[in-house]
Amino acid sequence: MKNLNHEYCGRFEAPGRSPGELGRRDFLYRLGRGVGGVALSSLLFREGLLGAEAGGNPLAPKKSHRPARAKSCIFLFMAGGPSQMDTFDPKPLLNKYHGTPAFDGAQLRTSGRKLLYVGSPFRFSKFGQCGTEVSDMFPHLATCVDDMAVVRSIHTDSDAHSLATFLMNTGEGLPGSPSLGSWTVYGLGTENENLPAFVVFPISGTGGFGGPQNWSNGYLPAIYQGTPLKSEGVPIVDLQPPAGTTAEQQEANIQLLNHFNRPYLDGHPLKSDLWARMKNYELAFRMQMTVPEALDVDKEPPAIRELYGLDNKITEPMGRRCLMARRLVERGVRFVQIYSRGWDSHQDIAGQHRLRGLETDRPMAALLKDLKQRGLLDQTLVAWGGEFGRTPQSLPHNWKAPGREHNKTAMPMWFAGGGVKGGTVVGATDELGEKAVESPYHLHDLHATFLHLMGLDDMRLTYYHAGRFKRLTDLGGKIIREMV
Repeated sequence: MKNLNHEYCGRFEAPGRSPGELGRRDFLYRLGRGVGGVALSSLLFREGLLGAEAGGNPLAPKKSHRPARAKSCIFLFMAGGPSQMDTFDPKPLLNKYHGTPAFDGAQLRTSGRKLLYVGSPFRFSKFGQCGTEVSDMFPHLATCVDDMAVVRSIHTDSDAHSLATFLMNTGEGLPGSPSLGSWTVYGLGTENENLPAFVVFPISGTGGFGGPQNWSNGYLPAIYQGTPLKSEGVPIVDLQPPAGTTAEQQEANIQLLNHFNRPYLDGHPLKSDLWARMKNYELAFRMQMTVPEALDVDKEPPAIRELYGLDNKITEPMGRRCLMARRLVERGVRFVQIYSRGWDSHQDIAGQHRLRGLETDRPMAALLKDLKQRGLLDQTLVAWGGEFGRTPQSLPHNWKAPGREHNKTAMPMWFAGGGVKGGTVVGATDELGEKAVESPYHLHDLHATFLHLMGLDDMRLTYYHAGRFKRLTDLGGKIIREMV
């Protein structure tokens, strides 16, 4: 005997009903599915998830979720992992135990050899009205502490360079997710259609650990990926057209390509790669005039060039990038990321970190001062940090020039401008600097705070992918209220 509610292939059939006859129950079932599908399609379209980008400019300025503190962001990424107890988190007790075995018998997980405590070779002093303690490797940054919030209690999920770098940049330990810059541009768009919305100054064209995946759009439409630029020479390969090619010819070529691509795109609106390529051809055409001008630091007054250290071969590379970053955000670029290499000091923490300080201290302080004197610091969020921190210990065989190992349980970061409460110190590590113990904050909290200052709610900034709505912060993060 048939069940009156028997379901077969999505259709209800009652006994005795002829094939194709539509009953009341079947009618309501199909109607519900149809209305639900239309409602879902409408919702996804409004959220820009059904190829709505193809009907307009996906990089157009968008309304933020809340009033924004910052309009743009400059992220100074110290690839390799700076040491907290040698930069912004003094641990005088380490000097007492210098050269002694770790109390808990800590061993390096890859070798099994015991570690020895290493006192900091740097001296700390209090600076500014706030009295924040800063290492003597940063004498110029120390003069900016009243505009900075130092967070001592960030922790992450991995102490492997590539995974930790992905975590810092994308919130995930494996490649394939959108970067912080991509999420920001996806949420806010850009204010200059003639320049890339998200610019990266990588390390020798690679970006360090993990390479271009660190500024990838991931599963977001391809238009939101970062654009790597060179700080010396031609910023983008083949930026200028071949000799003899006029602007009119280039424009005609782009129009012809769009003429052939548009019908296919209209029939396949979810082909975001094609849409991004079409828009990038148009952007590249406009960039031929705007990028060289935006990055021409030679137009800056001598006093500004000297402020950034362009007169010194040690500070010039970082100084040039920082000055270019200021010129880009001044022109409406939403997100700029600058990479600095060489912070992975397993040996000679004294010499290697000292050199990193000489390379970056003066340019980074100049960036803060220059933004402030131009009235741009209040609307520009500046962030500094690496992929993780470092341990209080070193391997014994490095003892002639001791360094520090990787540490995911504590890492230093600082922030300035863009709604940041200057002159503050957030959280604390234990007495030897090994673990965040007071007001610990995970990377998801860090990313939630980034977005908050940019006017975005991390729980509302979503993209539908692989069967669910995804976020930069996954299940969400806490705002670091002490610094905002």
